[in-house]
Amino acid sequence: MTASERQGSAHWGVAPSPRYEALAGRFRPLFAQIREGAIERERNRDLPYPAFAALRDAKFGALRVPEAEGGFGASLPDLFALLAELAEADSNLPQALRNHFGFAEDTVGSPKDERRARWIQRLTAGDLFGGAWSETGPAKVGVFETRIHRSGAGWGVTGRKFYTTGSLFADWIDVVGTGPDGEETSAIVAAKGPGLEIVDDWDGFGQRLTASGSTVFDDADVLGDPLPTASRFSYGPAFFQAVHLATLTGIARAAATEVTSAVRDRNRTYSHAAGARPSSDPQVLQVVGRVHGLAYAAGAITLRAAEAVQRAYDARIGAVREEEAHAINVRAEIELAQAQSVLTGLVLDAGTILFDALGASATRSGLALDRHWRNARTIASHNPRIYKDRIVGDFAVNGTEPPFQWKIGQSPALSGGT
Repeated sequence: MTASERQGSAHWGVAPSPRYEALAGRFRPLFAQIREGAIERERNRDLPYPAFAALRDAKFGALRVPEAEGGFGASLPDLFALLAELAEADSNLPQALRNHFGFAEDTVGSPKDERRARWIQRLTAGDLFGGAWSETGPAKVGVFETRIHRSGAGWGVTGRKFYTTGSLFADWIDVVGTGPDGEETSAIVAAKGPGLEIVDDWDGFGQRLTASGSTVFDDADVLGDPLPTASRFSYGPAFFQAVHLATLTGIARAAATEVTSAVRDRNRTYSHAAGARPSSDPQVLQVVGRVHGLAYAAGAITLRAAEAVQRAYDARIGAVREEEAHAINVRAEIELAQAQSVLTGLVLDAGTILFDALGASATRSGLALDRHWRNARTIASHNPRIYKDRIVGDFAVNGTEPPFQWKIGQSPALSGGT
């Protein structure tokens, strides 16, 4: 069964736009190839370099670049729907591309100047971007120990980052650090250039192949001038969260597809079962249907969330007053927080109950069915949903606006530790 046939038989809902099927059709054969090796990569912890090479060749990273500039001109609902399809094939890939699409989103909506032209050209050439934002150790919340500093006639980056997701597969790294005047600043560094080392030391129990480990910068050269992060796209938090929602949706769909196939092929049953075969057992079929329903609901929530992010993008590039654009960004952030809170539980539930439709043999490591829950749990640990629930409640009751930047580190009142 092809990816297209799988999508049609699963009833995930209508496409997000009239042009989506034509756009998705370009990439579905590639997604099918990626899906074929996903379980073996998971078992062997084999980093997906060939998959990223194929995505680069297909210029998948240029989805958001306007067609007039050599890209595919995908809307944000189209983008997140495609990321969900990619996640259904292998959920490591869209997470590893999260920083890429964040950089691309900021670039596409930026003023048409020399900087934008340079990076649009790289995006349409197929280049991929990783990210280096978070720091561990004694770093304080909101303060980066990584420095973006003058180096000769240009600029350099010095410091150590963790959670540099996707950087091993990237051509460029989007780095955030502290500028010469103490301001939060971003810079672009060549991923294969001198003065940096990317270390595959991510050891989480899920999303094992995202290369979310360390990157060490030692006066690494910056291409062009640094850019204050305050000037970058203000709906970034909502955008990055929407990538997680799309990835979680793909995980749920993969769980639904795999439990369906396992039940269809399974001959063994129990003496107290309600059917001669699992495929005719109404209780087993109920579990399969429930997993499909959870996956469907995740996709529906993701689509609505994507529409909120699209409105924020439209406000950025349109002739919208600053106050109105800010209000749209607030609504997008609240919508994404609400979506995250509910969708996370749906997908974790899908990754758990699928085993109720199968026997003990389904827990064998060769099938890697446990990866769905592990991967969903790992993604759900980003930007904890307990805080999102509180923020939504505070907005609903008190009108308190949500924060527009999620940062992690030690409280300034503490010292030491990790």
